[in-house]
Amino acid sequence: MSHEYKEFQDTLDNDDYGIIIGKDGTIKGIWIPKQLENEQQIPDTIANFCKKNFGVDPNDETCYHTIH
Repeated sequence: MSHEYKEFQDTLDNDDYGIIIGKDGTIKGIWIPKQLENEQQIPDTIANFCKKNFGVDPNDETCYHTIH
């Protein structure tokens, strides 16, 4: 199967968040829209998704060592 390779950021709209998952299934990072980088918190819908699926709260500073 052949397809055109696209960079991660090129697949997102300007207001999209993205979740980066490692090959072992753990969360490695969260892509935050540039215009929202200075926001205090990640939206609840995304934070809840991360808590439910990865056991990590991206709004909890003690989890920052887990995600970048």
